[in-house]
Amino acid sequence: MHRNIQNSKSLVSCAERRTPNAVRGLLFIFFILALTTTIYAQDKIIAVVNCDVITQKDLDDYTNFMRMQLSQDYSGKLLDEKIESMRSEFLNKLIEDRLILQEAKKNNVIIDTNMVKARIEEIKKSYSSDADFQEALTQQGLVLADLQERLEDQMMMIGIIDKEVRDKLRVSPVEVTEFYQAQEKEFQVPEQWEFSTLSFEDDTLMRKIPGELKKGATLEDLEKKYSLSLNKLNAEKNGQLRKEIAVNVFKLKPGEFSEPIKVEDKYFIFRLDKIIPPQQLSLSEVKDKVHALVMNAKMEKAIADWLARLKEQAYIKISQG
Repeated sequence: MHRNIQNSKSLVSCAERRTPNAVRGLLFIFFILALTTTIYAQDKIIAVVNCDVITQKDLDDYTNFMRMQLSQDYSGKLLDEKIESMRSEFLNKLIEDRLILQEAKKNNVIIDTNMVKARIEEIKKSYSSDADFQEALTQQGLVLADLQERLEDQMMMIGIIDKEVRDKLRVSPVEVTEFYQAQEKEFQVPEQWEFSTLSFEDDTLMRKIPGELKKGATLEDLEKKYSLSLNKLNAEKNGQLRKEIAVNVFKLKPGEFSEPIKVEDKYFIFRLDKIIPPQQLSLSEVKDKVHALVMNAKMEKAIADWLARLKEQAYIKISQG
């Protein structure tokens, strides 16, 4: 059973546009039947997008490719949950990607193969070895050529989106100012707690240093005396610091020291140097950031509108069950 997901036009791009309507209809039916007969034996067709078909294998491969991409930011159970939360979007995304890719090919978009190679190397770096990378590909039912092909497709799609959407957008100074004024509270630097922190591993020093601090020694004195590491740290009360540290340091007053706090194999002693109140950033300080936010909002709407037009002009059919 099939259903149209858009009010679409017929697949006239697949046949000669000057062919009489009756003959064109027969050619279209023959094309679909022949295509279905040839491919169905290998894989089930789940969608038709103009002259392209999307099979269950295409959807599975796309899911595996997304898993490879997301594995740079997620792993284990979190990766599985992320994939599952996105799974319902994959077919629609695959249809949209086919439409964009068709436009890219129609416009002869050229990609830089060096950028593809660089992207592959970037993905490889998220694995401990080349063998682990190859094993991950195998587990996802992919080979390096599959990954390269999909990255090439991605870059072709970026190229046509730049040409048809991004390059036509402009952000005026007035728009930047209006956005800043409407969202002014979003451009505040929260209260900052500035610490000096001394770190060491020796258990003997852990027992000795607190006593020396109580007698008037400074962290700078102890850094030199014991050749330790003294660092500066700015933090907010929003979960930036580990819990075992936060519960101890955010109760300090300026000039006060914490007790030694053990984190894994190291001890840390914190001194609160000062508390910096929240600050409102001026438009001149965040102009580039605001410009990017306005452009991104425009891009999101423009791409959605562009895709809607592509769908209206396309033949799209999804197979149910």
